[in-house]
Amino acid sequence: MKRCVLDTNIVLGYLRGAPYAAYIEKTFSPLTPPNIPFQSVASVAELESFVLPLGYGAEKRRRLDELIRRVPLVNIESPCLVDRYAEIDAFRQNKHPKHKRDGQNAFAMSDNDIWIAATASVLQATLLTTDKDFAPLNQVFLDVCVIDAAIRGDAVPVTTG
Repeated sequence: MKRCVLDTNIVLGYLRGAPYAAYIEKTFSPLTPPNIPFQSVASVAELESFVLPLGYGAEKRRRLDELIRRVPLVNIESPCLVDRYAEIDAFRQNKHPKHKRDGQNAFAMSDNDIWIAATASVLQATLLTTDKDFAPLNQVFLDVCVIDAAIRGDAVPVTTG
C-alpha cells in the first residue's frame, strides 16, 4: 500500500485526460487500491478557483466533482498540519532552526503549495506533482515525485524522490 497526495495540477491532468495523467495512472496507480490517494483542501480550493471563471458545463463539472469525491480530502485545521506548515515556511525562508540550506537563498512557494506539502509530509505520503517548486522539500520533509507535464506515451518522468 502506498500513500500519495495529488497536487492540483495532477487532478487537473486527470480531468483533462492529459497524457501525463495516463502515465501516472499506469505507473503509480494512485486511484487504485491498495494505494491511497489524498488531496489537500487547498487543492480543492485552487480547483474551484480555476474552474469558476471558465464556466464549466454540466458534464465537465460532474466529472470534476466525481474526481474530488473519489480522493479523500484532508482539511488544514489539525495542529500537526499547522506546525508542519510553519516548519516548511521557515525552511523556505532559510530560517528553520534545524534544517539549514547552507549558502542558498529563500525560495518562492505559494501558501497553497505549502499547505499541500505539509499535508503530504504529515501523512508520510509521496507528493505527486508537475511543479518543480516542491523539489527543495524532497527528502527533507517529504518525498516529492515531479512528473514532466510534457510526458507522452512511455516517457520517463522527472523524479526527485
